[in-house]
Amino acid sequence: MRVLAVIPARFASTRFPGKPLAVLGGKPVIQWVWDSLAAVEELAGAVVATDDERIVAAVQQFGGRAMMTSAEHRSGTDRCGEVLRRLEEAGEHYDVVVNVQGDELFTRRSQIQSLIACFADAGTQIATLKTAVRSSEELLSPNNVKVICTEGGRAVYFSRQPIPHLRGAAVEQWLERQPYYKHIGIYAFRSETLKEVVRLKPSPLEVSESLEQLRWLENGYAIQVRETESANIGIDTPEDLAEAERQLLAKS
Repeated sequence: MRVLAVIPARFASTRFPGKPLAVLGGKPVIQWVWDSLAAVEELAGAVVATDDERIVAAVQQFGGRAMMTSAEHRSGTDRCGEVLRRLEEAGEHYDVVVNVQGDELFTRRSQIQSLIACFADAGTQIATLKTAVRSSEELLSPNNVKVICTEGGRAVYFSRQPIPHLRGAAVEQWLERQPYYKHIGIYAFRSETLKEVVRLKPSPLEVSESLEQLRWLENGYAIQVRETESANIGIDTPEDLAEAERQLLAKS
């Protein structure tokens, strides 16, 4: 099974313009993401997919592979779809594509391996990760997407609100009475599935929650969810970068 990692990276972020090139611990954020994949021997290749020449230049400078993609894409998934199509046209073949966002720092080798392992089951179309919610602040924040699954690990629903609602208990008691899970936004797609989902139109639930994975559920695609012990660090604001810097210093 040949697996490709694609790292979508946009320069024009509303809350943090240029964040893939922001410097953390002496190297750009995008390099941290690239380096986190270097130890995953199950990967047959990796590509940074961007719409900005400055990011291409930075990736090439540290020895990575980058591809300019359309500025019209609305999501990282769409950018992954373009990369897959163009590589196939150039004669490269991949069975699975892993989408690792360009601001997901310190992605663990075990996380990528866990996703790839899902595709040993021929019925797996899409795979992603979850981790336990550990505080009421995490649970209530709309920036943390929550997920509920079947006993077999298939996603039932994703929401920015706490799910399930625990009737008859104060919110402060929910974590004591019910396990809650936060979605980790790393996806893996069977290549044929990726080609299909990028052709889907936005769906009502997706528009309501601003979560593209709901489009896939509404269209009947199965999403397998594996649990991981720890959440990665997502960089959305300069404050997030400062926190990542503090954590990095604490580890050194």
